[in-house]
Amino acid sequence: MTQNIWGYQDSVGYVSGTDLTGFAVEAIDGTVGSVDEHSDEAGASYLVVDTGVWIFGREILLPAGLISSIDLDRSTIYLACTKKDIEDAPEFEREKHIGDDEYHRMLAGHYGAPHT
Repeated sequence: MTQNIWGYQDSVGYVSGTDLTGFAVEAIDGTVGSVDEHSDEAGASYLVVDTGVWIFGREILLPAGLISSIDLDRSTIYLACTKKDIEDAPEFEREKHIGDDEYHRMLAGHYGAPHT
């Protein structure tokens, strides 16, 4: 994946301070949902995605390092992982896991990158 999974890579087209709320999120093999919340905090950047009807009633936390590109004109974020990768990720509970370092380490491991 990426050396720092909790950071936006320079090559993806993210400009610090850009509001990604409402952007569509696309995995390699299809639509994942839309951004409900995001962070661009150094070393702790992420997206919280509402999966809508795909995984009804579920939100997911995606490390910013999973982003392969951002199309600002189309308000779409493209990921470097599959829907199955996301579906198999550890269960996310917003109130419990947003700032939980242990959950972040577990999620980074799931996506094949060390927590830094």
